[in-house]
Amino acid sequence: MQRFWEIDFFRGLAIVLMVLFNYAFTLDYFHIYAAAEGWLFWWLFPRIVAGMFIFIAGVALTISYSRRKNKQHHTKRGLKVFGWGLIITAVTWAFAPAVTVWFGVLHFIGLSIILSLLFVKLKPGRILVVASIFLIVGIYLNSLAFDFPWLLWLGLTPSSFSTLDYFPLFPWFGIFAIGMALGKKLYRNGKRRFKIRKELFAPLNFLGRHSLFIYLLHQPVLLGALYVLGLF
Repeated sequence: MQRFWEIDFFRGLAIVLMVLFNYAFTLDYFHIYAAAEGWLFWWLFPRIVAGMFIFIAGVALTISYSRRKNKQHHTKRGLKVFGWGLIITAVTWAFAPAVTVWFGVLHFIGLSIILSLLFVKLKPGRILVVASIFLIVGIYLNSLAFDFPWLLWLGLTPSSFSTLDYFPLFPWFGIFAIGMALGKKLYRNGKRRFKIRKELFAPLNFLGRHSLFIYLLHQPVLLGALYVLGLF
């Protein structure tokens, strides 16, 4: 099937930025190198990068569904991505139990692919209404604290909750849904509806085509390098 280079490009850019942040966090976490200070880097930057990744996933979902309107296929794909998230949970629980990733970006994207099947046939305007609901409710939930952890995936967070990676459905599915709305508008029926110049910066496009593989391997590669160098 035809791939749109611009989607691979922005996905590649997002994965590079995400890897750079995760490397900076890891070096800081193990007191090897002190990264930048302040909320701009530690709070805002990773959310912007994750928002890019999630938004692009929403765009890609509508393109994929327009070409293969098979809910079973997309459900299996969502479960596969969610399964990789469970592996991340197991690894972080084993090596960093105090900050285990219970519902990180892979859990979120996997579940969002499945949830999106409820809305993918809607017109872009109605999908934006859905997006607004998730964003507004998510912002409200973020101001509250709960005494139980069972609905973390929705955004109901205990006051003592600590994790390395957390992207609940509220509000983040709102970003995914905005991507869906734009995807339906700009790539109607799986075809690009706007003119764009030929492919730019092929290395980023390559990374975008293999973003899941890179995401899964980048931390083991870094930790292995640190171990070999005697820093970990």
